[in-house]
Amino acid sequence: MKRETLLSLALICGCILTTHAQQKFYLKASGGYFFSVFPGQFPKVGSYEPHDERKEYNAQTGATTTISEKILTGSYGAGGRGGLSFGWNINHFIAVEGAFNYYRSKENLMTREITTLAGSNQVVGKIEANGYVKAVDFAPSVVFNPNFEKVNPYVRFGMVIPLWGRLNIATEASRSGTTVVGGQTLLSQTEISREESVHPNVTIGFQGALGVLYPVTKRLDIFLETEYRNVPVRSKKKEVTAYDESITLRNPATGAAVATQTRGLNDLSEAERYTEYQTTLNQQSNTPVSQEGATVKYKDDNKPSNDLKSYINIGGLGANAGLRWRL
Repeated sequence: MKRETLLSLALICGCILTTHAQQKFYLKASGGYFFSVFPGQFPKVGSYEPHDERKEYNAQTGATTTISEKILTGSYGAGGRGGLSFGWNINHFIAVEGAFNYYRSKENLMTREITTLAGSNQVVGKIEANGYVKAVDFAPSVVFNPNFEKVNPYVRFGMVIPLWGRLNIATEASRSGTTVVGGQTLLSQTEISREESVHPNVTIGFQGALGVLYPVTKRLDIFLETEYRNVPVRSKKKEVTAYDESITLRNPATGAAVATQTRGLNDLSEAERYTEYQTTLNQQSNTPVSQEGATVKYKDDNKPSNDLKSYINIGGLGANAGLRWRL
């Protein structure tokens, strides 16, 4: 009888401990959208400044005049985010969380230059680049709540540690003009399509949120929160991932193609394809020395080129909603 009593007590204690442990751990799934809070000037795209320009070309004099120009500003903090969080209640009022999030920003216009023929609306040159960010981060945080039975408000704050991320830039460019070949004047049409990926340096950001929990069942809650993130990121290196260039020469009288020259990704030099960013450029930096059409020549074409570091922010102010399961 004594043995049966001890076994019963042990079983009851085990059930109590198991229930207590189950109340401590929880899992959250969330999704939300963020808006940029502190927009800044976008980084350069190659040699092009983050400007939106309108220019006019005079065919008689060969002069190009700037008609209008404005600086492009914004932030990569605007976009959608989804995440999965693991939490542990230290006591009734304090918990710790670790969240893995995937983020994709909205697309931003980074540079644009449109050149028209003087006296008409005919476009003779255009370049436009758009960029967006994709990132995966880990966000550890501490959560404080008063542990109310129904609507339970809470405050959460902690760090943001990016695990992976890319700034992807797509550029489309075209230019019309004339060239002399063998004493004959021909029309020239250049078309360039280019994609590049900027890799970031390791960084740490900060996050804070104010939200409410509402119980649906014994183990399931829904939550809604407002979150602020500040995650500054600086560039480390860049790689051109896709490139297509074609130059077509045409007979001005008939419009027939006389010759076509193309370049692809594998035709780019090491310096054109890869870039390593530096805080300061000096005489030892591998910078451009000349340009022939779309082909850029560097001090050493067989080594990655160098450019100044750029800075972006993938933080912002947004709202999250989701479910919490108490395990």
